[in-house]
Amino acid sequence: MTRLAYYPGCTLKTNARNFEESTMATAEALGLELVEPSRWNCCGTVHALAKDDVMHHLAPIRNLIRVEEMNAGGSVDSKKVVTLCAMCYNTLKRSNQVFNQDSDKRKKIRDVMYKEDTQYSGGVEVIHYLEALRELGWDNVAAHVKKPLKGLKVAPYYGCLLLRPRGIGIDDADSPTIMEDLLKALGAEAVSFAYNQKCCGSYHTVHMKEAVADLSNKILEQAKAAGADILATACPLCEYNLGPRQTQIKQQYPNFNSTPVVYFTQLMALAFGLGDEATAFEANKPDPRPLLREKGLLE
Repeated sequence: MTRLAYYPGCTLKTNARNFEESTMATAEALGLELVEPSRWNCCGTVHALAKDDVMHHLAPIRNLIRVEEMNAGGSVDSKKVVTLCAMCYNTLKRSNQVFNQDSDKRKKIRDVMYKEDTQYSGGVEVIHYLEALRELGWDNVAAHVKKPLKGLKVAPYYGCLLLRPRGIGIDDADSPTIMEDLLKALGAEAVSFAYNQKCCGSYHTVHMKEAVADLSNKILEQAKAAGADILATACPLCEYNLGPRQTQIKQQYPNFNSTPVVYFTQLMALAFGLGDEATAFEANKPDPRPLLREKGLLE
């Protein structure tokens, strides 16, 4: 087993447990052990745009210190840290970039964090689980498929934070293929659609529910128009706005028809034949299981 540090973030322990459960199961099947730090803190959720932003980098950097400590202690095999939440990925990676490229901010960060037992070296590499899968190789992923997702048309939804800004994203911001490559390895049909990178409304779902429902409706309608049966995402907030928020969409758009939304790791667990505990579809709203049974992919 290859041991990699794993930063879960807050949502994976609460509303997105099905994302974490399906990830842990698929990682183990692929020979990856994702090791959670014994102590970690919230990443701060949103990368600061203000110039005087040193305080906003402390939480992300503190988590990267934990990774260096894990590597030094021998509990992981490298200084890579795997993330799942797109927002956590973006925040950790951008703070890491600032630390390594801006000497003035690096000094200020170190000055403020003088009480830490370990001084951060800047040597951690932040990667998303999708990148870890790409490094393993799509042929390797395909070799673990026991139940190909034949006949399932999946719209891969990237959202905002996996691909941008340039230099941070996990793939080409204009023509990403990483999720499509994964879906192909699982035996599914990846459906291209125009709004696969459009913002779903993000955290505005707290105070601008109607606006978020409008944005999410446009994304879902575009996916359906392209022929998709189901959407796959890599962001807990996107999953919420596109999934459970469909109740609000239905209220605003009476002719709206529901479309299941799942995490890409849940489709992996299904294709790997890992069982109900790993797929964890019972937590998804709308429920994807009727569609998957109709397609002959679930009993």
